[in-house]
Amino acid sequence: MKRRSLPVAAALVASASLLLTACGGGGEQSKGNDKIAGAETGTPKMPTSPSASPADQIKRPDITLPSDVKDDFEGWKTGDSTKDVVLADAARAQTATNYAIIKGNPDEPALAFYRQGAALVSGAQWVKSFVDAGITYTGTVRYYDPKVSVFSRSSAAVIFCSDESKAYNKNRKTGKVDKTPTTDDSYLLYSTRLKKNKQGVWQTTNLVSKRGDKTCTP
Repeated sequence: MKRRSLPVAAALVASASLLLTACGGGGEQSKGNDKIAGAETGTPKMPTSPSASPADQIKRPDITLPSDVKDDFEGWKTGDSTKDVVLADAARAQTATNYAIIKGNPDEPALAFYRQGAALVSGAQWVKSFVDAGITYTGTVRYYDPKVSVFSRSSAAVIFCSDESKAYNKNRKTGKVDKTPTTDDSYLLYSTRLKKNKQGVWQTTNLVSKRGDKTCTP
């Protein structure tokens, strides 16, 4: 998916292993100036991934994506109840961001529900970059190969890959779709840090993404 770089480039580059062992900084970063760092994107009706996530009593925002947009979370179940709850909210953070992009609203409440701190700031900037460019997107983003580490009752980290080869920029006014060829930059490695808030939501607080990382390229 051809994307534009963020208006404020993240200077932080953190490796997956570093993020899993210590608190890293936050911010989207893409490798390649003509790519937006990952459709920082869900399923047609309900947030796709962890619809199979454990049930809870948390009142969550309704996130309904249009029929032409889908987030495909592949293998986001471990069988471990704690890890699966973390993964579910990490996935929801991606879908909430994509939802904000589609809505064209950097202040979308769902974004702040699943992201806080540096990740919320960078996420809002990310959404704004789409708004400023007059684009949204269409298609499917596949999220796969997630690895989760739980450090304590309120601290965890998730590393995962995404495949944007079947997602494309779409002009918000004309609806014209910009279909671009698949390259290594269509694949991203995400490293995230999460903290559990008082309501029991695992919020993404730091996020770094890298395009074309060999960990994720076919």
